Parts: sequence; structure tokens; C-alpha cells
Amino acid sequence: MRPEDLTAYASMSDPQIHPDGTRIAFVVSRMNFDQDRYDRSIWLWDGSEARVFTHGPVDSRPRWSPDGESLAFLRASGEPGEHGQVAVIGAAGGEATVVTDFEIGASEVEWSPGGAQLAVLGLRWEEGWADLDDDERGKTPRRISGPLWRFDDKGYLHDRRTIVYLVDPSGGDPVALTDDAYRDSGIVWRRDGSAIGFLSARHDRAGFDSANQAWEVSIGGGAPTAIVGPGMWSVLSYSPADVPHLIGLETPGAYPGVNGLFRIDDGALTRLAGDYDRNLLSPGPTTTPPGPQWLSDGSCRLISEDRGTHPVIEVAPHGAWHEVTGGNRLVTGMTTRSDGSAMALVSTSVADPGELAWFEDGVETTLTEMNASFRSEAGLVEPEHFVATVGDIDLDVWVFLPPGDEPVPVLFNIHGGPATQYGWGFFDEFQVYVGAGYGVVATNPRGSSGRGNDFVRAPVEVWGKDRPQDMEDLLGAFEAAMDRFDRLDPDRAGIMGGSYGGLMTARILAVDDRWKSAVPERGLYNFMSFAGTSDIGFTFPRRYLGEWQYDDWAVLWEASPLKRAHLITTPCLILHSESDLRCPMEQGEQLFSVLIDNGVEAELLRFPGEGHELSRGGKPKQRRIRFEAILEWHARHLGPVAGNQ
Repeated sequence: MRPEDLTAYASMSDPQIHPDGTRIAFVVSRMNFDQDRYDRSIWLWDGSEARVFTHGPVDSRPRWSPDGESLAFLRASGEPGEHGQVAVIGAAGGEATVVTDFEIGASEVEWSPGGAQLAVLGLRWEEGWADLDDDERGKTPRRISGPLWRFDDKGYLHDRRTIVYLVDPSGGDPVALTDDAYRDSGIVWRRDGSAIGFLSARHDRAGFDSANQAWEVSIGGGAPTAIVGPGMWSVLSYSPADVPHLIGLETPGAYPGVNGLFRIDDGALTRLAGDYDRNLLSPGPTTTPPGPQWLSDGSCRLISEDRGTHPVIEVAPHGAWHEVTGGNRLVTGMTTRSDGSAMALVSTSVADPGELAWFEDGVETTLTEMNASFRSEAGLVEPEHFVATVGDIDLDVWVFLPPGDEPVPVLFNIHGGPATQYGWGFFDEFQVYVGAGYGVVATNPRGSSGRGNDFVRAPVEVWGKDRPQDMEDLLGAFEAAMDRFDRLDPDRAGIMGGSYGGLMTARILAVDDRWKSAVPERGLYNFMSFAGTSDIGFTFPRRYLGEWQYDDWAVLWEASPLKRAHLITTPCLILHSESDLRCPMEQGEQLFSVLIDNGVEAELLRFPGEGHELSRGGKPKQRRIRFEAILEWHARHLGPVAGNQ
């Protein structure tokens, strides 16, 4: 696979089974270099074949009406600055009708149980901003009065609000059910149709502590009612008996931690499947639709994380659980018939970007062949997986090797988070690097998700050490791979990683000079400035470093890669996006300044208009440029690669 092949495959998501239990609507996405965007359309499996159902160019979030006669979805024009709106199309096809005209678009849509109304999450400008054009907004001074006034890949938040609306599927003026100074999300109907549930942070420390609450608002209006206390909640849903359930953490202080499933009984929380010490909501890749898929008997099915895989598990009303389907892959989308007899799935594996599948009576059948030519022509490589013992723990390691027998330079990749995981899903990064002739090594050190609560919390309050345990895990796994695979050339080793991976790349470079090439990307290098400039600056340092006071910054500086950056000698290509609000641009600038002032060969590659998610969701052209720059840098410092001189 080469950088130009980014447009050669399709990604599938959000499979939605029709009420007839047979048809499936799902989203197909492709990168478009010519328009520099992601083209998205909704496809339909009609029982015998898959066909385009909507023509986009940017359609998403399909939702069937309860009677199966209509499909609601979100539609955007694909033009810069244009926002998505709710559209409705008949189940037989034809022209879609756009039924909303929100100032800043809509982001969620769900049918009422009776099908007469839509709950929509719409965005509107705050007072004083609505009558300005884009040029005027860009020039208007912004008066900030509270936390969480910006968020990565969303930009400014202080000038807009997200509101829960009722919308007639045939059109007309929307009716606002919430209209106040808050930001709502995660809308879901009560089964009896009397109210809409949603998530919102409305407590005194909102924005400072990552907490939010689940709320209900009557469709007749009135003030929303909290149905649970503050926690770190991600998904609200209702069982067939109309009992609310949440996925998340009981307190923000429990992060990093394992997202569990909780039943709410009169405000009290009961954790279900409490002995299943695995994450029930993946931090990445995102699963669509998120959260529980309910069965008529009160059980539910969920996609979980387990050592680099995403299996589907079923949880009974009393909390017992069992795995429904697994394997070495990532299930990224799933809906089920209400009787549990069948499921629609989308999943990826290491050498397969995925297809739509049908799972019934324990048998899985692939329904589409959208990526067949890509799989056969792109030269995709399967890795060898092994388990390395580092200290007192075993770690999963994946090694990708290009065809042939000759020695190859090696690239050690470190994932972000750190509460995410590498695994058995399709990852363009690894395929591009091995396609260029490099060996690729990847692992999940302590701090990664997918291995339980103790494992994911291992880095908490240890980053101030010169050699914290997650660093030792990374180096130990890499050395185990080098010992196991003779083709990996120890004299031509490069290291790279993004976000936490950038942080740890810089930390490793300060204590280990074996590396001939490095690419720290979108990293956190100085906790002191990060605490005041990142969109999560109030919370992330406290979650991982412990409490600190503004009259004593030592704990922040001790954990900062910048404290040890003067020890780095490896040539570094520092990648950073100018609109990154998670690890702001100044982070990369500080590391670059230290390196060049210290005489280290370094370059800073800045991506205008991109945020923290450049490598996964940035503009297609920028993603291609990024790959080309990484390959050029490693080739410059690791020498020619066989077949790619």
C-alpha cells in the first residue's frame, strides 16, 4: 500500500437493520483527493444485493422509522462551511427531502417510538454571533468567561449551543425543548415516547472536571430533570422496560478506567457484568451506532475491547454475560434483531478494510465485496503476533515484515491515548510503512485499553520517573521483537508516535540513542503550558499526574518530555497541526526550539487548518502529504529500502 492508495478503499459504518429484519442501511465512506473531502453515501442491502441508496456527497447517520416506511439521515453538501441538516427519504427510494435549516446544522437525529416526530440535536449561534458572516466572525474579539470554550476538531464552543429539538418528519418549524447555556448530546427517546433523554454537563464545576449527567426532558416542554448524579458518561439508552442505562465511569476521577454498563434505578447505579473487566466503549476506532443494542427479553449486545480485538458480547438483565462473536478483528458497527436471532455487522481485520456482514444462527456471511480489488491489489501484509514477557507482565506485539528475506530497517510505532490500543483492525499506517519496505513493530504497553482497569491505570502518577513502567514495557517489547526476527536491522531503527505516542517517543529518545530516525507527532511535550492551553488542560494532567497546585508546578515539569529534551541526539521530524486544540501547536514548537538550539538535526512540519486527528480524519491531501514526508524522512536517515531506492 502506498500513500496514493488512500482513495482506493471504502470504509463502512453504522449498519441499521430495517424493521422487516432483512434490509440494512449502512454508510460507505471514501477519500476524495480531487475535492479534498470524504465522500459519504448511504447504501442499502435489499436482501439480495447492496446498492447506493443516497448519493451524498456527505450523507451519514441513517435511522429507519418504526414503521419502516422512511429513512432519516444527516446530509451535508461537502462545501467548506456548509453544515449538515436532517433529510428524510422513502424506504422505496426517490428524492430525499431536507426538513431542517439550523443555523449551524444538525448532528444527531432519532425517530420517536410512534414515528410521528424526530428528536434532533441542532446547533445555533449565541446572541451576538448569529447575524455575522464568516469574515466578520473571524475578526470579532471573543470574550471568554468559562472553561471548555474550545474543543479539538470542533473549534470555538463559546459562541454556539447544541439544543434538543422536536422536528416534524415532513418539515416545518422545529420546537426547542432545551434552550439554555449548555451543550447537550447523545439524544435518545424513552420507549413510551413521553420524553427524550440526553447527556449534558450542568453542574457547578462543568468543564473543569469532565463530568456530565443524564437528563430527561418532556416532549411537552418544561425544565429537564437529572436522572443520575455527575459521572463521566458516554451513552444513555433505555431497555425495553424503559429503564435507563448508561455506559461510562461513575466518577471522572475513575479515568483512565474501564467503561462499564450501569442500570439506573431511581438515581441509584447498579453495574452490570461487573466481572467483565473490559472496556464496553472503544476510544477508537469509534463504534457506530454506539452503546447497547437491546433485545426484547431485556438483554443487550455491545461491542467491547479485548487485547486488540472488538468482540460482541451479550449482557443479561441480571448482569451475566457471554461472547456472541469474536475473532482477530475489530467489530466497528452492529445492530441486532430484537429477538437476537441475527445481527448486521461491519468489521475490519489487519489486511481488510472491511465489508458488511450478516450473522445468524452462529454463521457469519459477507454481504458485500466493495474492497475486493483493493485487498487483491494493494499488497496488504498480515503481521506475526506474539506475546512478550516484560518484567511481571505479558504484552501483545505485532510485527509486519515486507516480502523477501533481506534485512529491513525497522519502525517502532507507539499509539496515542495512552488509553487506546493497537490490534487486529485495518490500519493504513502500518500497511503504508510495510509497503515502503520497512519492518513495523507495535505493542500495547501498560496504560493501553483492552486489558482491564489495573492495566489501563498503570501510568497514573508515574510519569515523573526517568524510566516509568510504560516506557520499560515499550522498550522491552521492541527488544523482544528484535530478538525474535532476524530480518529487523538493529542498526537502522526508527521510532515514531502521535499524541501520547509523541510524548513517549520524546521520552525514549532522551534515554536511548539507538534510534537513527524519529518522528514525534502531535505530542504533549510540556505539561506546564498544556495545562493552560489544551482543550483538556484542566483534566488530563490531574487524571495522570495527580493533583497539583498553581503555586507548585514541579509535578507537571517532572513529567514533561521537554525537561529531558536536551538529552536527545536523534534526528527528529516533528509533525504538528496548527489548529490542534488537544496538543496545541506550541507543544511542537517548544520541542523543535530545544532541539535546533542544541544542534540536533530537526525539522518542524506544520499542517495549516488541521486538528489533532489529522492522521485519521484530516483532509485527504494533507494525509497523503503527511505519509510522504514521514517516508522521506525515514529514508533519509535509515538508508535505502529494497525495491524503493
